[in-house]
Amino acid sequence: MNSSDSSPDFFGALMDFFNQVNGVIWADWVLYAVLAVGVLFTLWSGFCQFRAIFHGTAVTAGKYDDKDDPGAINHFQALSAALSATVGLGNIGGVAVAIALGGPGAVFWMWMVGLAGMALKTTSVTLAMLHRNVDDPENPRGGPMYVAQKGFERWGLKWLGSLIGGLFCVTLFISAITGGNMFQAWNVGVTTNEALGIPSVAVGIVLAIVVAMVIIGGIKRIGHVAGILVPVMCVLYLIAGFIVIIMNITSIPGIFGMIFTSAFNPQEATGAFIGGTAGYAFLWGMKRALFSSEAGQGSSPIAHSAAKTSEPVREGVVAGLEPFIDTIVVCTLTALVILSSGAWDRGGVGEAQLAQTPAFTQGTTGEGASAWNLGTQGVPPGGEQATWYVPLPGKTDGAKKTTGKDWVDGDNAFVVARTGATSEATGTDLIRISGEVHEHEGAYYLSFEDPVESEAMPTLVSADVFKEYPGAALTAHAFDRAIPGLGTYLVLLAAWLFAISTMISWSYYGEQGVVFVLGKWAVIPYKIFYCAMIIVSTVGIITTDAELDSLTALGTGVMLWANIPIMLIFGYLAMKAYHAYGRRLKAGEFTAHEARNIEDMAKE
Repeated sequence: MNSSDSSPDFFGALMDFFNQVNGVIWADWVLYAVLAVGVLFTLWSGFCQFRAIFHGTAVTAGKYDDKDDPGAINHFQALSAALSATVGLGNIGGVAVAIALGGPGAVFWMWMVGLAGMALKTTSVTLAMLHRNVDDPENPRGGPMYVAQKGFERWGLKWLGSLIGGLFCVTLFISAITGGNMFQAWNVGVTTNEALGIPSVAVGIVLAIVVAMVIIGGIKRIGHVAGILVPVMCVLYLIAGFIVIIMNITSIPGIFGMIFTSAFNPQEATGAFIGGTAGYAFLWGMKRALFSSEAGQGSSPIAHSAAKTSEPVREGVVAGLEPFIDTIVVCTLTALVILSSGAWDRGGVGEAQLAQTPAFTQGTTGEGASAWNLGTQGVPPGGEQATWYVPLPGKTDGAKKTTGKDWVDGDNAFVVARTGATSEATGTDLIRISGEVHEHEGAYYLSFEDPVESEAMPTLVSADVFKEYPGAALTAHAFDRAIPGLGTYLVLLAAWLFAISTMISWSYYGEQGVVFVLGKWAVIPYKIFYCAMIIVSTVGIITTDAELDSLTALGTGVMLWANIPIMLIFGYLAMKAYHAYGRRLKAGEFTAHEARNIEDMAKE
């Protein structure tokens, strides 16, 4: 379904508003500022990334656990709960969006954000642990809102701290609903519909029920479920990814070279990729890595604040592992699969070609600007490759379904056209013109409903028609290009596991914000609304990467604007505590014991 089928004026206006807001909160200087803050705390801490990898791993393994410490969950469960919110569809769908729009160079900037993010996470979580509320030792509460409240209270400005903490909670709520919820559900709906033909809204209903059953049990149940789901889903995804990489091993050195080159130089257009400048690669790499790792957002400190420990810095060091696992490991694996498979710059051959050369007709927009329409063009069916059958109720012979090589009614597709006006973002004069495939009596038609604004008449680059693989669907297609069927079922399984784990953790984040602002009475209404939005996101109003990005970028951006200032104001406290902890660690003041079995820690 196109967005035009469902309140086009309202949805279009909403997307325009989001894009205008995103244009401000995601200005180039904001990205530089976030990266600079990460570098600041990296240098200030003396490269805490190394301590996170080595000491953080030991802490996570339970070598310093003490059951008498205040908290609700152990270090492993806290890390799993936080990772369940970060290692998710941002790693599958977010990386795909970054490469599809920004090119290979976006991966390099994702790495940079990952490294800087380790310092941001360590600092932010340490601050939260220093200021967490442990009035109820079995259910401690923490996060940037408490840092602001208690921090300013020490300066006699409690009202200001409560105000800033409340503003952070508003941004937390926005991000929980958009990136932590709607992004996840939409991707699962699209992926499931692509693989099995099940309507997205049915998927949304099932997801809402599953999420409700978990979040009703609070952080202990969330930590328990996350402690089981996260290791399983990561291992499955990593194994499959390595299989694809090994199959394309000869291309990997060239891909790394392309990643580094494209990070600082324009990437030429090829196939489905319409080109991108180095700045565009930086923009998309930063945005998607920040969304995926949540570095600087201030969300994961909320989960870590529930950890059992009497040493605030210890949990901060554990948190430093998150961006490493999320961005450096999982996101890189996804990127290599997409790039080595050729899914990102796929050619039109094997998908479809327009049956005839279409002609543009001229019109005008509401503002009087020139607009051009393509109308409806015939599209022949695709090839026979990668097909399988899915039994449907009431049918004994099954219904044909494909990985996207064959067309089905309702598929979204696009053609590439040249406008003559060079885009500052892509460095080319190429654009995508999106349409929807319709089937009638065995004939396929590609319908273009939205006009193209251009002073000169656009011209099609070729008759190639590219199927739209938004978000996680592109990653699934990449796996399928290596082993037909692998991506469809692997990404389908991973999408469900990743999405559920992410949504349950983000529901807790949003809940803590609601409690801070409104009190415990609002928890039940919030959870009902949260689950309802899962269904709303799957009814078909979101259809493209651009619309999806508008939602997730809004949630990520507003949280950065709220949390980074809090980190800068009170970061000196975290650094002071961090260095003091380091001195005590070197002096051998902390007693370590045998690492415990991960399965036992997950079950606690």
